[in-house]
Formats: sequence, structure tokens, C-alpha cells
Amino acid sequence: MPAVVESFLRQQLQDRRDRLMTAVQELRGSSEIPTLLQEVDSALKRMEEGTYGLCERCHDPIEQDRLMADPLLEYCLDHLDPHQQRALEQDLFLASQIQNALLPKPQLGFPGWEVSYHYEPLGPVSGDYCDLVTAESGDLFFIFGDVSGKGVAASMLMARLHAIFRTLISIDLPVGQLVSRANRLFCESTLADSYATLVCGQATREGKMQICNAGHCPPLLVRSGQISQLEATGLPIGIFSRGDYAVHSLELAQDDTLVLYTDGLSEAPDVSGQEYGDERLLRLIREGHQLALQALLAACLRDVNSFRAAAPRVDDLTLMAIRRNQAAGAHLEE
Repeated sequence: MPAVVESFLRQQLQDRRDRLMTAVQELRGSSEIPTLLQEVDSALKRMEEGTYGLCERCHDPIEQDRLMADPLLEYCLDHLDPHQQRALEQDLFLASQIQNALLPKPQLGFPGWEVSYHYEPLGPVSGDYCDLVTAESGDLFFIFGDVSGKGVAASMLMARLHAIFRTLISIDLPVGQLVSRANRLFCESTLADSYATLVCGQATREGKMQICNAGHCPPLLVRSGQISQLEATGLPIGIFSRGDYAVHSLELAQDDTLVLYTDGLSEAPDVSGQEYGDERLLRLIREGHQLALQALLAACLRDVNSFRAAAPRVDDLTLMAIRRNQAAGAHLEE
């Protein structure tokens, strides 16, 4: 286990112990608190002995994302008893329901724009980040990214980013400052090895767009069948707390389309281990750029699934397409 993770968990356990000691004095009749206190003390003892984070049965490492969510765990997934398995399944189901509630509706209209996306977690929860927000000014903000790690821990970071960006958008910051401020807040509230690649953009009903790419896969700007890639304008957020983020300034014409994707698409492997790759995606989008947005995303998914064939999926996969359409008149629903 990385030292920074163990240090964080040690502090978490010590904080819990302090709170429990206070609760013991206030709730003398509770039988649950002494049991929890024993579990915390046992975990701290295992840290001192160097056995913390190892399964009590097989002695293999417990999954780090599970420890981050619950530092009192003693068993890996392969050695949970039936009661623990049912509890885990219920927790994952609840986490999945919460995460789904954070997603925007799949097909959305906005004055001057059409938006569609596809969100496909590898498991019950995902570290991919996808959101659409209307500001008080009437502008459309889109945030799209990928948090480091997988599983529950990554989904918790995704939810944190969701809250950070939704809060910052309400104070009307320019896109570059928005990402810079989000980066600082994310750094201050997460572990040192946590980070996220993402694209944050602002679109006006007149067709103007500001885009900041914080180390993410280059968004694809499609114009009359020609594609240009919008390269990164800064590091992933969470790497350094200080840093400025430059923006791409664009003006989209009727039917111009922006396509965003996570590396769960571009790095999807086939049975031989070869990756799907950006070039194959570029070719498919160039050929299908006149399709309706839902049909375009569906074509991408069919192609990557055909490429993978029998190979299992190894990552979350998310796609989003935003098209300039001056006839689109419905408002985005929050």
C-alpha cells in the first residue's frame, strides 16, 4: 500500500477513535460504540504490525478502493461471508442509484445546441464524469472526464468533482479560472495520488464556445467532414494545486459537432491486446458525421464492440456529442 494512502487511513482511523471516545462519555448505555472502538483499535494495531490491508484469510492485499471507503475492512472480496456479500451488494446498488441520479438526462435540447451522451460503467459504479449545467446567464456548461482508479473510490471522487463544478459554475467564473479553482479545491480535498483528466466547456446560444482540456483525450471538432483535435491546455486536475489553464476559443456553425470520449473507448483492447485507437474513431466519425447524434454515438459503440469481439471490457466508457443547431429550442432540464 502506498505510504501516502496508509498515512491518510491512519489519520482517518485516529479521528474515528477520538470521536468514539467522546461518544462513549456521552452515550454510556450504547453497546455498539465499544464494539466499533475495538475494531478501530484492531485496525491501528495491524498498522503497527505491518499487516494492515491484508486479508485475514488469504493474506493477499484487500482492494484499495474498498479500504478507502471503509478502513476497517479485514477481508478481500474473495473471502467475504454470505452476510458480508449481501451487505456489499446492497451498498453497491445504493451507490449506483446515487451516481445515476447525478447524471443529466441522456438526450437534451438547449437553445442553439443538441446534446447526447452514452455512459457505461464497467461495474456497478464508475469513475467517468459527465455533466451538463445551465448557468444563470443562459450559457451551457459541459464537464466530461475520467477520475484515476476504479470502483467505489473513483465514483466517490467523481461525485466530489460533480459538487465542486456545480458550485463554482454558480459564481460565474470564466472557463480557465473555473478549472483552475476546481483543481485547487480538488487537490486540497483528496489524496496526493488522486487526479482526474477532464474537459470543461462553455457554449453560448450564439454558437461561441470556450473549452479547457485538462489532460484529457482530445475532443474532436467535426466541420463538414473534417476533424480537428483540441489538445490539452493544462495538466490533469489534482496533480499540482497551482497552475493556469488556457482555453480553446471556437465559433461553431450550423451542424458543427464536438465529440468527447474517455479512454475506455480509445484504449479498449481486442483479444490480442491491440487497442481500438484514435485513428479508427476518427475515421468512423468522419464517415458518419451527418448522422443524428444518437445514431453517431450508437455507431461508435457498435464499432468498438465489433473490434473487441470476445475480449472483456476493462474500463468505464463514456461518449458525448454536442452539435450546433440554431433550430433547437427546448431548454436543458436540470
